[in-house]
Amino acid sequence: QVQLVQSGGGVVQAGGSLRLSCAASGLAIENYRMSWFRQAPGKEREFVAGVEWSGTHSYYEDSVKGRFTISRDNAKKLVTLQMNSLKPEDTAIYYCAATRGYGDIKTISGYNYWGQGTQVTVSS
Repeated sequence: QVQLVQSGGGVVQAGGSLRLSCAASGLAIENYRMSWFRQAPGKEREFVAGVEWSGTHSYYEDSVKGRFTISRDNAKKLVTLQMNSLKPEDTAIYYCAATRGYGDIKTISGYNYWGQGTQVTVSS
């Protein structure tokens, strides 16, 4: 049974930092590109950051570039999202996701597995 179990998140003041973790089980994570998406109230789910199989290349949504860092440890089956300089507009439910496909890493429909979601709230 494939599981992506998320941890981290919470409430932080603007300018603060949070770290999200995603622990994978039941799949060979090295065969999957891994990403984080987020969904704010009343908005569609959007791509935040993604990392390719070996971790060599990573991608970011423009608004988080320079503030968020995605990383992966295939041996530990772990993906993390370090979020610094948080802003109120970063408030959302964050989701870890895994895709075995080769298409656009930002395309939601290409993802095979999803984590349970983690609330991140940034107060002003």
